[in-house]
Amino acid sequence: MTENSDARAFQIGTAFLAFVMLLLIPFAAFAQEVLPSWNEGKAKSDILAFVKTVTTEGGDGYVAPEDRIAVFDNDGTLWSEQPFYFQLGFAIDRVKTLAPKHPEWKNKEPFKSVLAGNLAGVAKSGEAGIVDLVMATHAGQTTDEFEKIVTDWFATARHPKTNRPYKEMTFLPMRELLDYLRANGFKTYIVSGGGIEFMRPMTEKMYGIPPEQVIGSSIVTKYQLNGDEPVLMRQPKVNFVDDGPGKPVGINRGIGRRPIFAAGNSDGDYEMLRWTTAGAGPRFGLIVHHTDSVREYAYDRKSAFGKLDKALDEAPKRNWLVVDMKNDWRKIYPFDQ
Repeated sequence: MTENSDARAFQIGTAFLAFVMLLLIPFAAFAQEVLPSWNEGKAKSDILAFVKTVTTEGGDGYVAPEDRIAVFDNDGTLWSEQPFYFQLGFAIDRVKTLAPKHPEWKNKEPFKSVLAGNLAGVAKSGEAGIVDLVMATHAGQTTDEFEKIVTDWFATARHPKTNRPYKEMTFLPMRELLDYLRANGFKTYIVSGGGIEFMRPMTEKMYGIPPEQVIGSSIVTKYQLNGDEPVLMRQPKVNFVDDGPGKPVGINRGIGRRPIFAAGNSDGDYEMLRWTTAGAGPRFGLIVHHTDSVREYAYDRKSAFGKLDKALDEAPKRNWLVVDMKNDWRKIYPFDQ
């Protein structure tokens, strides 16, 4: 091969490489996009600005990594909560499964309404009725047995609106937010009114949050021997309710540090938001406002599940970011087109 032909080959190779690199630029930019399921706007820019403030060493708002604690409600904040809480859906399915062993349920509320498919009747039973359902369906087995029951349910149960598995009904923008915070040195926790042992089998797969970073409501659990095997047996008695004023208490007990970032969606998160954002230094409170009746649901002040009233009114004066689901999120679920 002549010197001229070598030079020509080199030129062609260089030109081809430049062409390939030019094609790859949009893909590289996409791969590096932060919070890609969030639309550009105030919500996204406020989050990015806060994270930059607390992670910029030498800056006035710098927060050491060990204090970068972020807490997230679950129902309505990380996964959907309409037309009813997932855990209530689980309890309803368990009632139907266990009904042959409990003929008395045919004439006893709220079990009667559950078996008749009357969700309005279930809701009418109020908090006391929901507690009865939970006690009847969540107790009487070991922790290992309950974990398997929950895992099996999530593997097969489907959401009534989308017909998708419940485990797919997570909010993609919030999952991206979790990943983004962790990439910037935050430790992320779930702080939910839901049952702690109902959430724990799923949170690591869904959100990358391990069981030890889940705080939730619980029932009494006792150590005992099953023959010669030590087990933890779940009792039909409420131990702790991690909702409303219980959330800061649960955070203090389970984490031991006041968070600098809190996200919720209802008045059940009000005290968590207040306590988090009342601390010294940079603080961030976020409320997911369900405004998209087409892609998800639209509800707030009068909803039986996830009522958002007081927290919505006070958000402006407390400088909490209210995320408008319809306008701020490009996608809602991972399966959205």
